[in-house]
Amino acid sequence: MSEHPHILVTGSTGNLGEKAVSALEVSGARVTRIGRNTNQRPNVISADLTTYDAKWAKYFEGVQTVLHLAADPKPVATWDSVLELNIDLGLNVLRAAQMHGVKRFVFASSNWVLGGYRFTDTKLTSATPPRPANPYGAAKLFFERIGIEQVQHSGMAFLSLRIGYCQPGDNEPGPHMAFGRWGQEMWLSNEDWAHAVECACLNPFEGSAVLNIMSDNEGMRWDLSEARDAIGYIPKSRYTPRLGVWGAFKSLLAQMRDSILPPMAGKRLFGTRW
Repeated sequence: MSEHPHILVTGSTGNLGEKAVSALEVSGARVTRIGRNTNQRPNVISADLTTYDAKWAKYFEGVQTVLHLAADPKPVATWDSVLELNIDLGLNVLRAAQMHGVKRFVFASSNWVLGGYRFTDTKLTSATPPRPANPYGAAKLFFERIGIEQVQHSGMAFLSLRIGYCQPGDNEPGPHMAFGRWGQEMWLSNEDWAHAVECACLNPFEGSAVLNIMSDNEGMRWDLSEARDAIGYIPKSRYTPRLGVWGAFKSLLAQMRDSILPPMAGKRLFGTRW
């Protein structure tokens, strides 16, 4: 990378995007922000990325790295929403990056690609067979596979970050978090997210990789050694999950629900946050 690399960020006005931009600007990178810009911020290029247009694609010229965060971020998002905002939009951004010779594409994937392992003791690595639990996770998996395939044709490096649970604002962990122990174990602190962004966008990397990105939480099953080896990601935050009696009861109900109506079998009958 050059001394002041040029990084383009989609979805920069969202929770992860605002925190990512702050981290990159502190590192000295030149950042271009592009997306819907519903609040009409002067430092964000307004563009409808769901429709490919050379008028917005031109801003990818001279960019070394694209950090693609734009998407419907909700695990309970519908198929219609993820088709437009997580797949079609992403393919347009990938196309613009390839056409303008971007060297690296960093994709915000999700640990919901492995959501079907929630109530198991399986160790979760990049080699664990995918088991999405919802349309959101399935869309992330699709884009991971497309991105990795494109590396073979374009030579552009591709990093897929399976990001953990990073809440808006101060992002304090605790029993209030959705999805019980599973959600708490994948907590990602603001500090560790900033570190992951810097590692993924600025540290040397070639080829493709799928990496777990969350804090070093007690009892978690996600392997972080691959992220350390590939991009130097070493989280500093650590949290010990706690449920309480009511939380444990709701988690048990969620496990019973999934055994009766497996994930992806249809609309949740109850417990969308569990």
